[in-house]
Amino acid sequence: MIRYIFTALCIVMMLSGCKKKRAPAPPEAVQLVFPERNSECTTGQSLGPTTSQVEFRWQLADNTDSYELRVTNTSTGTTQTITTISNTARLPIAKGEQFSWLVRSKNTEVAQTVSSEVWSFYNAGSRTTFVPFPAEIVSPRMSDNVFKDINNEVVLSWTGSDLDDDITSYEIYFSVETTPINLVGTVSSGSNSLKVSVASNTVYYWNVVTKDSEGNTSESGIYSFKVL
Repeated sequence: MIRYIFTALCIVMMLSGCKKKRAPAPPEAVQLVFPERNSECTTGQSLGPTTSQVEFRWQLADNTDSYELRVTNTSTGTTQTITTISNTARLPIAKGEQFSWLVRSKNTEVAQTVSSEVWSFYNAGSRTTFVPFPAEIVSPRMSDNVFKDINNEVVLSWTGSDLDDDITSYEIYFSVETTPINLVGTVSSGSNSLKVSVASNTVYYWNVVTKDSEGNTSESGIYSFKVL
């Protein structure tokens, strides 16, 4: 009897040793908190006539060891980065300028990183007029696979925002070229969608240019999708 028990224990130990080690889980994307999307940040600590220090906040993410905050001045294209293990970080940024920001989640056990959504805001300053925020693409999203309808069309949709609330129109550029050059439609501020003709098994590129009553413009950036 003892011999049988000993043999059973050996088998259990051998089977346990053969179990595969679970692969480390990749980090998850954070939810941004502040500065709020498409807003004016008025809580920065003034560091002088041209700069203020702004605190960025986001929610903690699972399977994450550290966070990389990336803040970009949309006028100059200059990006500031800072890495932290906390869910807050402070950066000195220019007053009266429009910025976009995101947070990358990192895990030391995997090479993969995950980015949050990209939010835009203005840092408060002496500015009295504002350029519209870049249009946010709703559908199709980047690299989406979509089906055309019975009329061989796909609906492009987006949202727009402007602190002055004076958006007048959106220009939609759409083509098979990686830089869309064809202006396929101009719609009023009251509309946020446009139907376009497409062909199967084709990749298309598009972007939205937002215009306001003072002649200011902003671009959504180029998005692509494939029609199946």
